[in-house]
Amino acid sequence: MKKLINNKHAFPGKEDIFREVLPNGITFLSRENFNSPSVYLSGYLSAGSLHDTDELMGLANFTAMMLTRGTTKQNFQDIHNALESCGANLGISAGIHTCRFSGRCLAEDLPLLMDILSDSLCTPSFEPDQIENLRAQFLTGLAMRNQDTREMAALTFDQILFNGHPYSRPEDGYPETIKAITRQHLINFHQVGYGPDGMVISIVGAVKPEDAKKLVSDILGEWENKGQAVSPELPPYKPLKESITRQTKIEGKFQSDLMVGSNGPKRNDPEYLAASLGNSILGQFGMMGRIGDVVREKSGLAYYAYSSLKSGEGPGSWEVSAGVNPANVQKAIDLIKEEITRFVESGVSEEELADSQANFIGRLPISLESNAGVCGAILNIERFNLGLDYYRLYPANVQNVSIDEVNDASRKYLDPDRLAISIAGS
Repeated sequence: MKKLINNKHAFPGKEDIFREVLPNGITFLSRENFNSPSVYLSGYLSAGSLHDTDELMGLANFTAMMLTRGTTKQNFQDIHNALESCGANLGISAGIHTCRFSGRCLAEDLPLLMDILSDSLCTPSFEPDQIENLRAQFLTGLAMRNQDTREMAALTFDQILFNGHPYSRPEDGYPETIKAITRQHLINFHQVGYGPDGMVISIVGAVKPEDAKKLVSDILGEWENKGQAVSPELPPYKPLKESITRQTKIEGKFQSDLMVGSNGPKRNDPEYLAASLGNSILGQFGMMGRIGDVVREKSGLAYYAYSSLKSGEGPGSWEVSAGVNPANVQKAIDLIKEEITRFVESGVSEEELADSQANFIGRLPISLESNAGVCGAILNIERFNLGLDYYRLYPANVQNVSIDEVNDASRKYLDPDRLAISIAGS
């Protein structure tokens, strides 16, 4: 158990992060900050869409979004009024691997927020009228998704890149799967998906970690679910053997969105940091890096153009996104492919790497200025087993990445002859 005595360091580390595993399996994390009267709470448990069947895609997220819409103790309006009365908030949603929750309140209202969180996670009521209200919202959102060129390009990109893998499936499902979900499905999913085993909760702000731990223990320490299911293991990822292009037609659009890319490293892979620095050079830093310079600034072919590296527990993606005039789609794709080829074959320069390293190091303190930022950082440490001193060591680790490591990471993941290419628009 790590106890926080005096928070003298700007970055969280092993001597000021409080960590304890409760007897029922909940991992509790905390760091105090009395410079603000507020508290930020966040965490997750293993109840993500990996549990969804193809016929009921969207069930995990549907269940998560229902949790704050009524419990056996309070209805939807009661919960809303209680949070509103003290200026607090609480949100719960599901991703691929986890159900995530987060909330904010004044320190004096933390017991209230914890009570509502506990009721929501442990005893949701799944009221039929709230189910139908939420279903209607989901169906409206899915109808809007089908007309959104950016979202459809992303959805199709995942289907190409992760074909046959759980990552190919949308977490919010499809209209037909949302319509098929019944109240009993929600109840069943909650019964097997929700429990303390593997749950992590982090609290950062104007509260002593020992006091926050006692509160969590008092409210959630007796929670048990002997029927809690184990998260399914991810199947092996099968990289593309050749480039695949797929276009989704959406009539009446004045912009087409496209995505071009390949798979990327997991969050805790050794080349993750080198790939992140490479991605910054390719399509993030300054005016969106080389991609932005070539496709948008010099050629004027795109309204926006950038690259991103997405990484988590499983295989990530390294992708270039652009919004273009429908008449310029092929020109933009050709330029992106040419720039990826140049990036892989010629590598990065000393100046590019130094600029990106300075940017990574310089923006770290900004990301940790708020309680929410620190809370998220601590959760990342736990989720990806990065080590409690990860952020203390981060500047040196960034500075120590070499050009060869960046170039090797780029060549490992970006193959111009094996790209997923998705286009959505008219």
